[in-house]
Amino acid sequence: MNTVINAKELRASLPEVVEKVRRGARFTVLYRSRPAFQVVPVDATANSPGDLEDDPLYRAKPVGRSTDGRSATDHDSILYRR
Repeated sequence: MNTVINAKELRASLPEVVEKVRRGARFTVLYRSRPAFQVVPVDATANSPGDLEDDPLYRAKPVGRSTDGRSATDHDSILYRR
């Protein structure tokens, strides 16, 4: 499971976050309302980003038409390497 928290929440609850991560939880940390980094268990593989449905970027609404001529599928393959 991926939980989204902001940097202030992370600072305020770091011991609790560490315990949850040790039990397998993942956190996406927002900084200035944008995803900045993820906190994941040490034994998580580098190539295992989790489910796409848990990714805030994946769930984001469209922001407009592409100006680089690429399709949405092209952008998804670049962003998610799929």
